[in-house]
Amino acid sequence: MHKTLLTFKRNYSKVLNDITSTYSSSCLEGVNRKIKQIERTAYAYRNFYPLLIRTKLEEIIVKEKESNNFFLAA
Repeated sequence: MHKTLLTFKRNYSKVLNDITSTYSSSCLEGVNRKIKQIERTAYAYRNFYPLLIRTKLEEIIVKEKESNNFFLAA
């Protein structure tokens, strides 16, 4: 607990800036989580290219689901 409080004390201005800011990194964090999840399930890929294709396919699928939900809610 003491170490955590010292970290907050050292980064006090950054923490305040993050709390008062209107910007959010949640979208970026979601994308990073999806990529890490794909990496975990795709450990057998021999090179980077199939992993890249898989991430792009997942991105397209997610965008299609979001657009369908938007039209259904309107």
